[in-house]
Amino acid sequence: MGENIAGFLVRAKKAIFAADRTKFETSRPNSNDIQYVEGNLKYIDTFLGGASFSGQEALWKNDIPFWSMNYIGRLLFEDFSIYKFLNEALLLVPEEYPFRGPLHYANDDYIYKCNFQGNFHWFSGVEEIFYKGDKVYELAFHGGDVK
Repeated sequence: MGENIAGFLVRAKKAIFAADRTKFETSRPNSNDIQYVEGNLKYIDTFLGGASFSGQEALWKNDIPFWSMNYIGRLLFEDFSIYKFLNEALLLVPEEYPFRGPLHYANDDYIYKCNFQGNFHWFSGVEEIFYKGDKVYELAFHGGDVK
């Protein structure tokens, strides 16, 4: 990936998934934009919604976009406390596949699962959260290189 782009992406995701997120000026009405910058590399996550949501994460080098991931997700029960557990899982994003969280993570009655196909340059996948065996959250994602 050169210049350890996966490492940069992981650092960016961990920074924005930390509890105290810094929001920037939004690019569209009622959207949320969060960004992270290191030198000439920039990460921006833009998303819409809450209980059901969609968004895009993208990477730029010298203000030229080179990678993007789109996602759409929803709570299956409108219980926003699920997002606390989701953030725990997303903070464990691995550098080997820096799309969402780890393949599997469990804490108390919650289980997070992430499955994907492909590699950093072209991929698609899903993540799910189960609470006491019931699916309570789902998200689909896909992305890759932008040229």
